[in-house]
Amino acid sequence: MGRVYLRFYEELNDFLPIERRKVEFEHALNRRTSIKDLIESLGIPHTEVEVILTNGRSVDFDYIVQENDRISVYPIFESFDITPLLRLRPKPLRKPRFILDTNLGRLARYLRLLGFDCLYRNDYEDGDIAEIASQQHRIVLTRDRFLLRRKIITHGYFVRSVHPREQVKEVLQRLDLYRSVAPFTRCPRCNGTLIKTSKDAVIDRLEPLTKLYYNDFRICPDCDQIYWSGSHQDRARQLISELTSQNDQRTKN
Repeated sequence: MGRVYLRFYEELNDFLPIERRKVEFEHALNRRTSIKDLIESLGIPHTEVEVILTNGRSVDFDYIVQENDRISVYPIFESFDITPLLRLRPKPLRKPRFILDTNLGRLARYLRLLGFDCLYRNDYEDGDIAEIASQQHRIVLTRDRFLLRRKIITHGYFVRSVHPREQVKEVLQRLDLYRSVAPFTRCPRCNGTLIKTSKDAVIDRLEPLTKLYYNDFRICPDCDQIYWSGSHQDRARQLISELTSQNDQRTKN
């Protein structure tokens, strides 16, 4: 039985017991294993990892761990220049598109409100999520770290918070999505892209006061839901302002 020595940096420590956080620790090596399998056996999804250094040399997930290796593991959102090192995925996804697991329905609605393409169904199986993420190049958002162990998932994030509004702030901050926010462009109900429509086209479906006071309308071509700039949208704007405020998130880190 051999030994290896590991240290995990920044938010990767969220997955470790307190005594192993932010320190180098010894780990028993009792079988032949890839570095990906070793890291995930410690509870850390591979999608959270960006760079692995073994004895000061950058390696990929297929590297076979050797006795007495000293392994340093860095998170995907660590802010330092890693250009000369071996990145563990070819490049960031150019456009953030998500698929969420069955426990994150409220987060999906909030992200859609902010204009993000978010697939969500409460009957998705883990295999469905992994396949769709791989085929459509989507980022998996989940509270299930075992889902992120699936090899075909290249981009994913384990959401730490259990509160939906805090989850939104966390995702925006950790993925630096503030410049991609485009409120009222997606249907919160079904994820369809909203299009402008004339008042005449929907007037038969409007309540009397809505007909009287409002003139600008959008419709979802997928589920046929109508949206307009009423008092409910004023409340939505207040919510959007709260969700996209960077002050409380940046001061915590």
